[in-house]
Amino acid sequence: MNILVVGLGLIGGSLCKALKKYTYHTVYGSDINHDIEYAALRDVAIDKPFDGDFSDVDLAVIALFPEAAEKWLSSCASEMKDGTLITDVCGIKGKFAGRMKRIAEENGLRYLGVHPMAGKEFGGYHNSSSDLFVKANFIVVTFEDSRQEDVELLSSLAKEVGAGKIVVTSPENHDKMIAYTSQLAHVVSSAYVKSPELGLECGFSGGSFQDMTRIATMNEKMWTELFMQNREYLIYELDLLIENLGRYSEALKAGDHEAMNKLIAEGRELKENNIRSRVGQPN
Repeated sequence: MNILVVGLGLIGGSLCKALKKYTYHTVYGSDINHDIEYAALRDVAIDKPFDGDFSDVDLAVIALFPEAAEKWLSSCASEMKDGTLITDVCGIKGKFAGRMKRIAEENGLRYLGVHPMAGKEFGGYHNSSSDLFVKANFIVVTFEDSRQEDVELLSSLAKEVGAGKIVVTSPENHDKMIAYTSQLAHVVSSAYVKSPELGLECGFSGGSFQDMTRIATMNEKMWTELFMQNREYLIYELDLLIENLGRYSEALKAGDHEAMNKLIAEGRELKENNIRSRVGQPN
């Protein structure tokens, strides 16, 4: 295929590099910063910078923040050839995906959303990697009227760049699950580093501290968009977490060893059951 990747940041840049390393597809790259396009060309991450001609583009992958992705598609959809497949890698789907689908179909295009569950602490093209998606979970988000061949095409492409488990789900279920598995963790990490002890942790921290704080370096503009577009599900998960944390606080304040032991045991058992249920399954 001829694949256009719009936005050459961490995900878009990594996708270009993976496509060139593991497939024979032709890759066009587009970024608002033309220096990044030329860097990608020098790295052989793309075959050429996109010149604005959509006539031979078979698949357009939009790797921009949600608002920018929607704006880009709105401005370019009428220039694309009929039947072009559009996808995005945004970490939100829900109503956003519905709007993207409507824009696409009004212009004779096809749309499905995807979400590779891969990333790093720091973004940008200079942090991109051809192996970012190797063994990563990959979500394909479909609608009731989605074409099976489009689902298979995107699933196949995910496998080509190294994805592990591929999950096909609805926009609503995507957002419900991502609120728990991704967005809540980012909120917690951001709040966790706001202790005045952060600047004194050197020499006192280990793996647990690194695990808890790694993603606090997230891009505030992108994650604010993601949080706000998924407010309902994220509020539910955040309120539930606060409620559960309150029980630990109450046990500590009361000096209640039995209650604390029970709370910790409940958490251990839930995680052990979770691990057992995944034995033999891809991550």
